[in-house]
Amino acid sequence: MIHPTRTNLLMLKDKARSVVNSMRILKARKQALIKEFLDATRPFLRSRSEIKNLYGRAIQELALSLGHEGRDGIESIVAVTARDLKVEISEKSIWGLRYKEVAATETAVREPGQRGYDYLPTTPHLDNCMYLFEKILETMIEMAAFESKVKRLGEEIIKTSRRIRVLEERVLPDFKGQIKMIADHISEREREAYCGLKRFKEKSRPSQKEAE
Repeated sequence: MIHPTRTNLLMLKDKARSVVNSMRILKARKQALIKEFLDATRPFLRSRSEIKNLYGRAIQELALSLGHEGRDGIESIVAVTARDLKVEISEKSIWGLRYKEVAATETAVREPGQRGYDYLPTTPHLDNCMYLFEKILETMIEMAAFESKVKRLGEEIIKTSRRIRVLEERVLPDFKGQIKMIADHISEREREAYCGLKRFKEKSRPSQKEAE
């Protein structure tokens, strides 16, 4: 138990003010992180929806291509057009929060003439199929960048919320309770001192008979 003195009372009041300031800063940071989270979530959700739509169309075009070109023809074209698509992973920071960002070193979507096969004899379905699958790859790389950012922001928002709750529900009430206890103790001690001084003065005052 802290000793009930004026010095400790002032110290506790300073600590309580520091906690209030910390809560204000944490709440401002939480609001900024939530804004960043929402800004990052919207394109992330759009990317997921876009991949779903692209994949459905790509499968349809692939089925039509298999009907026209045959499985052997498609497999030989796939072997020719295969490539390694490199990505760069960089570290970025938002409000002191570090996260990984992924970006392709080159575009995933190629023109038909850049794919390394003779596309003139083939049907448009094959060209559309390859375009759609390359577009899916491009969107997945973009989504990977958003996914890392969204995950880190979500974790930090939860962590910041817990810190605020601990300060609000445990630390600050504890300081306020100690401040009230010491203030009440000091007030009681001052009242006792005042009453004691008053009684002392009354006893020290000469009586009426002595005055006569």
